[in-house]
Amino acid sequence: MAAVIKDLAQVNADLQEQKERVDNVDFKMITFSLAGKDYSVDIMNVKEIAKADKFTYVPNAASYVRGVYNLRGDIIPIIDLRLFFHLPVDHKEVNLENMLILRINEQVYGTIVDKIDKVVGINHDSIQPPHPIFGDINIKYISGVVEKEGDLYIILDVVRIFTVTEEDKNKSRGSVGEGEYFVPPPQASEQSLQKAAADTAIGFIQESLAALKRFVVTDINSRWLQRRFSEWSMGRSGEDLQVKSASEAEDFLNNFESPCSNEFWTESYANTVKKILPDSSAANINVWNVGCGKGYETYSFACILRNKYPNAHIKIWANDNDIMAVSQAPNMAFNFEEMPDYCRAYAVHGTSGYSFNQVIKDSIVFEYHDITNDNTLPDLDIILIRDILSFLPAQDQTRIVGDFSEKMKNRGIVIMGRNEELTGAIWQAIADDPVSAFMHDA
Repeated sequence: MAAVIKDLAQVNADLQEQKERVDNVDFKMITFSLAGKDYSVDIMNVKEIAKADKFTYVPNAASYVRGVYNLRGDIIPIIDLRLFFHLPVDHKEVNLENMLILRINEQVYGTIVDKIDKVVGINHDSIQPPHPIFGDINIKYISGVVEKEGDLYIILDVVRIFTVTEEDKNKSRGSVGEGEYFVPPPQASEQSLQKAAADTAIGFIQESLAALKRFVVTDINSRWLQRRFSEWSMGRSGEDLQVKSASEAEDFLNNFESPCSNEFWTESYANTVKKILPDSSAANINVWNVGCGKGYETYSFACILRNKYPNAHIKIWANDNDIMAVSQAPNMAFNFEEMPDYCRAYAVHGTSGYSFNQVIKDSIVFEYHDITNDNTLPDLDIILIRDILSFLPAQDQTRIVGDFSEKMKNRGIVIMGRNEELTGAIWQAIADDPVSAFMHDA
């Protein structure tokens, strides 16, 4: 009987020792699923958990490299572990991918998995050596297996997965079943990675400009954006590279606007515009001035046209969606000193100051109009639309430019903002900075 009692006491002691060992949590792991099986990684390698769906493609990268991603200003490679291990991918209706953001030897990676589960704490001594029967992946990428509350977890050796050794470089890439190594990501040139990183950063800046300032990037302004990004990125990196507020958006756009906005055009700018206007003996010159504002631009252009085509009948349809501005424009009065020399020849003095003579006034029709709506106009010789299209939705930009080609006479001129352009075979560039102009050549 004593022997039995001693044996029971030993059993109880063993059970207590085992319980204490299990209760002594000294290893925590993040658990997740791949192709229906449970996996985990050491929590010390996990920087954070994220969801994302916008990855920038990296040319010449391995098939399992989904691209790069902007993680609050840091450009990181994104690896799809399902493709890395040749596992089936569960296609979802929602495009957001579950990502573990890992830090491996000072390098940050994003890894896509099927589902992220929870944090599990275990005792390190309970981890068993890996065995091929525990998973569908190469045993060399498994650091161990562990059972917790009836669930069996395969612990991945992420340091081994994302570290290239000389042995790896000498092995060809093959299937997991053959026991060969994959070469860790990404296998792209430094130049292509830098370009992909820049493209990702620009993409986030585009989104910010659209949200904060309604500035929409299309072919009309994409070349300016690339130039401006090069300037903007000098001395900046990480989060400092992004546009995070309205004031930063204004700073980014500070050199986009054309010269002489909301004021009379200077002599220099007026002369540049006059030089690009074609010689013409036409009896009628029809002009559409979109976004005329208070009329400074319209009056400036009317004086230039009167000087360029003294014998023509000039008609300018000046439109703006600011009803107060267009209603005041016909009766505006000015100080003589603020009027440039090329305008003074058409100025008359009145009780409230100087205004323009009847010839200039009769040539202009100021009307409230939203360019996103249809407008009936005669065939046009000139369209003046500076810095307007870039602040319209992309679909409106496309539609309006299409309307230009229908409304314009052949060889007609479109004058854009200094940093805007028209693309396509029917548009021939005839001037750039500070005046961007295109001839319709259908």
